[in-house]
Amino acid sequence: MATTATRTDRWKALDFGPPSGEAEPDQPVLVEYVSGGRIAVITLNRPHADNAITTEMGARLTEILETIAVRPAVRVAIITGAGERAFSVGSDLRQRRDMTKEDWLRQRQDFDRTLYTLRQLRKPIFAAVNGVAYGGGSEVAQSTDFIIASENATFGQPEAMIGLAAGGGSPALLPRVLPPGKALQMLMTGEPITAEEAHRLGMVNEIYPQTELIEAAERIAEKIASNSPTAVQAVKRAVRMGEGEPIEQAIAIMMEAHWRSAVHPDRIEGIGAFNDDRDPTFQDPDY
Repeated sequence: MATTATRTDRWKALDFGPPSGEAEPDQPVLVEYVSGGRIAVITLNRPHADNAITTEMGARLTEILETIAVRPAVRVAIITGAGERAFSVGSDLRQRRDMTKEDWLRQRQDFDRTLYTLRQLRKPIFAAVNGVAYGGGSEVAQSTDFIIASENATFGQPEAMIGLAAGGGSPALLPRVLPPGKALQMLMTGEPITAEEAHRLGMVNEIYPQTELIEAAERIAEKIASNSPTAVQAVKRAVRMGEGEPIEQAIAIMMEAHWRSAVHPDRIEGIGAFNDDRDPTFQDPDY
């Protein structure tokens, strides 16, 4: 006896956009260098698919991050999503529909490389989340140094709803930016949280109207870019390397960065600029 498939309300809370049939963009990830090349604005660029991440998109993002890493003029990066609906809804499940097991595992390896490259970037990078950030999209944002968001942003980890344990970092990262119980609730239920709740709990630093988000992000980036890039990268390393360490070990890591900065030309320039009442001119990062 034939059975008839019935529709379900299970996926409504995820707010995924339906396939639009629009042609794919020439570049699934864009990068624009602004402020004299000091700021890199990275845009996930599949708005017709809520910036769902394909294999090609992940490879392009890795390529851009690796380029930024070795371009001394770039002092800070912003990552955001194209369009008004979504930052990214994570891995493109429609692309995965016809994948073999080998195809899926190979894509998983590629995505692991992308997220590792993002987490290991020496330079400051933050997310301007302009809408839905689910699954791998939320994990991309969590893998940056901090998050600002638009008022309509939402964050969710729906992997358990489709039979997956989240694998892009959220089981390790979410409990660092949210109360552990709230992180577990998100991971177990798949239910998203709003930008307002994420801000209240400390996951999101600041919230802006959507039309003002990128302007705010570039304003923050300009402030970072105006500081000593060597010092900024040093304090980022000190924070990252000191996380979870005993306090004296964390302070030792901090002091190593501090003493290196104390004998760096940027320290002389910064104090000189202060005493001369002028803007400092800092060197490109000292590797």
